Amino acid sequence: MYVVATPIGNLEDLSPRAARLLGEVALIAAEDTRHTGRLLRHLGLSVPLLSLHEHNEAARVEQLDARLVAGQSIALVSDAGTPLISDPGFVLVRELRARGRRIVPVPGACALVAALSAAGLPTDRFTFQGFLPAKGSGRRARLEALAAREETLVFYESPHRIRDTLADLATVVGERRLVLARELTKAFETFLDGSADELLARMEADPDQARGEFVVMVAGAAPRVEEGASVVEGEALLAALLAEGVGVKQAASVAARVVGGAKKAWYARAQALKDAG
Repeated sequence: MYVVATPIGNLEDLSPRAARLLGEVALIAAEDTRHTGRLLRHLGLSVPLLSLHEHNEAARVEQLDARLVAGQSIALVSDAGTPLISDPGFVLVRELRARGRRIVPVPGACALVAALSAAGLPTDRFTFQGFLPAKGSGRRARLEALAAREETLVFYESPHRIRDTLADLATVVGERRLVLARELTKAFETFLDGSADELLARMEADPDQARGEFVVMVAGAAPRVEEGASVVEGEALLAALLAEGVGVKQAASVAARVVGGAKKAWYARAQALKDAG
């Protein structure tokens, strides 16, 4: 079975390999057969389709496994992007692998990766949480549990919940930098950059900015000073050094040497003190 990534907007992003395989398989298991049917018509292909979505995925396992045992090849696709990434397919892939069937990835478009590649936030480490809980209490609880994470946080969000999510982010992470990627690869692709409050204000001024599907990226928390280091003592030292014109990097080095703790953490604190004036 081929796990085939399909375009998230721009049809030119479908790889030649993906297009070829979609035409060669005996069956395509699709999240929405109508949506995938339009893609196949664009490609000039006529291939049998079978629906596979979150409500029927488990029930499809035996049927699709029988096809594979019979020697037929299958392509698994979602409505857009890479299957299993906040889309159906995990149950099917898990069960087929457990039975020793060959699963072949066919890489391509993925909103998560596309957004991170152009956001200007750190990508050496990030945490992807998919869609946040729809209810406000669950959403805030999830955000509070993640707020102290130092890596970039990434979520998907829908247009009808984006304002509520930004309001909760403003409460939980404050002035931390956010980047919103909207309508990726489409005609109105937009990257919005600022604090949660600033982005909410932009949406109030221009309601069009709240339309489309979103990738929400949040800068990680500043590194924590190691336990045992005196934060008060260290920040007083940093403030004094900065007031004397010492650079942020040098001040952080002195604080780490005198007080203890990670130089990276003191650098973040020194930069915050400098930015605050």
